[in-house]
Amino acid sequence: MLLTATDAGHIALEFLLADWNIVDDYRDWFTIFNSRLTGQNWYIVELGVEGFPDRWYIQVYDTAECDPNYTFVSPIRGSEGFADLSHLPEIVAEVLVAERKSR
Repeated sequence: MLLTATDAGHIALEFLLADWNIVDDYRDWFTIFNSRLTGQNWYIVELGVEGFPDRWYIQVYDTAECDPNYTFVSPIRGSEGFADLSHLPEIVAEVLVAERKSR
């Protein structure tokens, strides 16, 4: 395995930011909570926004590619709107609401 857990975490974060077209100015709002080797060829990286229960789980292969079919998990329904997101930048709040609505 050429990638480290740290490398996989950064690759997953870059993938998520690119997937949602989030500019670098908002990168610090996202946190890498965990990056663990699963099998010999890939990592599962857990990303989220600090202080929120929402999580993205992204599979990162040893080729430094991410599986585009990542998993998003949240105990909060999209129909609950922006109530808990008022202090976040608009783009970060919009991404969380969109992901909550899509599950």
